[in-house]
Amino acid sequence: MTWGLAGAFAAAFAYGIATVMQAIGARRAERATGPDARLLLRLMSSTPYVIGLLLDGVGFALSLAALRSQPLFTVQAIVASSLAVTAILTVIVLGARLTRLEWGALALVTAGLTLLGLSASDQPPAHVSLGGRFALFGVVIASALVVAVAARARDGSSSDVWALGCLAGLMYGAGGIGARVLAHPRSIDRLLLDPALWAMLVAGVLGLMLYAMALQRGSVTVATAAVVVTETLVPAAIGITLLGDRPAHGRTGLAAAGFAVTVTGSLLLARHGEAPT
Repeated sequence: MTWGLAGAFAAAFAYGIATVMQAIGARRAERATGPDARLLLRLMSSTPYVIGLLLDGVGFALSLAALRSQPLFTVQAIVASSLAVTAILTVIVLGARLTRLEWGALALVTAGLTLLGLSASDQPPAHVSLGGRFALFGVVIASALVVAVAARARDGSSSDVWALGCLAGLMYGAGGIGARVLAHPRSIDRLLLDPALWAMLVAGVLGLMLYAMALQRGSVTVATAAVVVTETLVPAAIGITLLGDRPAHGRTGLAAAGFAVTVTGSLLLARHGEAPT
């Protein structure tokens, strides 16, 4: 296993554990009967919740590092498998119960990750012109305007939640693409001037905000499924068609099967996008 691939798996574990730790912290906090700005302050005084936030940061850093040597379709699918980690931990730590379908989904995720691992190979980061990186940043800014419109929709319908989840997934995907195309990540001065870095930062903030909005307005399953679909399929398609991402020679079939199986299994575990509180 290469370091990049190991980093992607470690990111999935960090995200999966973070979700459960945040759920534990939320359970221990005084329950709010309505919107309460002080809830966040109470949660920040909870050690499990803070650990969860720190693990989110670790997972984010590991996934970005993995993208420097692994294609987008591999890393994004592995990160989506963090739902499997969360599902298992909710059984062990929170006493949740999985359906037979979800146990089958865990088997699918395991099989898919195995196929992805067998098909993986180290690849150099994608070389994109300055204009291309500015274009990525422009797309993210344009998405921010769409977010401003989406924030006004408050009907709580499935289509509303699905749209917000898709926008969140697109932003997470844009962050991954930005990490893949960074031109000079080892030079601080050049890094700070790279529009791909700006795109990553803005997309990350927008993604978190949109996902939180989707979770507040409707079904966790719908919101998480929308995120999983868009944050895996869109970057994978862009990586293959525009950035030259490829699996190991002669293992295209393994990579395609592993990607499809992993994403399918993750979708079946979508209700664990927010651990029960």
